[in-house]
Amino acid sequence: MKITFLGTGTSQGIPVIGSDHPVCLSEDPRDTRLRVSVLIEWEDYHYVIDCGPDFRMQMLSTLSRKRTPSGDLVPLHGILFTHEHADHVAGLDDIRPFVFRQGDVPIYAHSRVLNILKERFDYIFATENRYPGAPKVSAYEVANGQSIPLGGIDVIPIEGYHGNLQVFGYRFDRIAYLTDIKTIAPEEIEKLQDLDILVINALRYEEHDTHLNVSEALTLIDTIKPKRTYFTHISHHMGFHAEVEAQLPDTVHLAYDGLTLTTTDET
Repeated sequence: MKITFLGTGTSQGIPVIGSDHPVCLSEDPRDTRLRVSVLIEWEDYHYVIDCGPDFRMQMLSTLSRKRTPSGDLVPLHGILFTHEHADHVAGLDDIRPFVFRQGDVPIYAHSRVLNILKERFDYIFATENRYPGAPKVSAYEVANGQSIPLGGIDVIPIEGYHGNLQVFGYRFDRIAYLTDIKTIAPEEIEKLQDLDILVINALRYEEHDTHLNVSEALTLIDTIKPKRTYFTHISHHMGFHAEVEAQLPDTVHLAYDGLTLTTTDET
């Protein structure tokens, strides 16, 4: 199983427009971060978690470069949403090239999130008088405690809270992806045992009301005990990638856009 980081930044991305913060001016490509998303691949399956405003650029650098044996664009088998904030859903219209080639794109989300998507993208979900070029989706509700059968594996939803907002993370076999969480219940942590790779948000060193900071994330990692952990949803206030990476424990790393890992990688 393979995970590719499509974006590892916060809601504004890095560099932030108009910012003269040193990290925003960095020439290290690892300090340039699109909005958070990952591509999960195994066998011939391709799933994306979250579909933010940078989705088009993220697909141009990944799936659009892959072809089936007949030369066609490989399918996007589905999108799993963590929650409804714009940096996680605003790119939904850009699934059109996949829809034109493969038909409806399956999407998976909490019922609340599905209802919000139906309001924001009403033309996508319309059943009458549809705009001819509108993308099409097949919507599936995600509920805590109910695994999602995808491509021969059972994906496990992991519930956390982004301040007071419920969010879902997802476990794919021995890879788990959690973003935009601040708190997580012990019974959800139990679902995260025996991981090869944990991806978790760590916004910055300073405290934040709705996101884990580095200290909180490290404490959670000590409880979960994955083989390797990669931080995502990283603010420019975290600091330069190279400097922060050097300060982290040996099994904990800063993710960066374009980084690809597999469950057989060694560190």
